[in-house]
Amino acid sequence: MLIDQLSVFVENRHGALASVTDALLSYGVDIRAIAVFDTTEFGIVRIVVDKPEEALKNLLADGFVAKLSKVIAVEPIDKPGSLNELFHILGDNGINIEYIYSFVMRKREMPYVVFKTNDQEKALQLLKDKGLNTVVDL
Repeated sequence: MLIDQLSVFVENRHGALASVTDALLSYGVDIRAIAVFDTTEFGIVRIVVDKPEEALKNLLADGFVAKLSKVIAVEPIDKPGSLNELFHILGDNGINIEYIYSFVMRKREMPYVVFKTNDQEKALQLLKDKGLNTVVDL
């Protein structure tokens, strides 16, 4: 199953991240995962939240530049080399990982790995075929 991820474009300046999280807090949206990728002038805040459609609607109404995209969240097996195995499953089948980040939910000990590929549906099927647990509800 693919999950929704918000991408919010922000200026690379003091307080920019706080403005995004302030907005989400005011909408009653809970952040489950966050990663920031920056350039000299701008950053992309990638966020997994509990109410993505509502968050997007409100962010756009408040003047933020944001969009929703589909990503895969996987719970890797707790053993050395499991991340390497995940990369091989995808790479050996012609799938490119565009970006990746991880986070830990309070109820779990193992981190989830979130990533976007150039072929999400094929990647998802390959992972399921290999017995990896993909996350459907955060």
